[in-house]
Amino acid sequence: MAQPQPAAQIDAPKPEASIEDEIAYLAKRHRVSPAIVREIIRRSGATERVAIEREIAKGKARR
Repeated sequence: MAQPQPAAQIDAPKPEASIEDEIAYLAKRHRVSPAIVREIIRRSGATERVAIEREIAKGKARR
């Protein structure tokens, strides 16, 4: 039987270098500026990759 993970492991904050790497990756993958990715993160408050990619897709659909 699998035991649940402690909350500390699930909600552990990412180090700053990891966040910047994630921003650079998303910017390159979606061909947008890293500043746009940072703005999306700031406005939405989300740090999950899926949520940020969804917001980028919504923005591209408006163009």
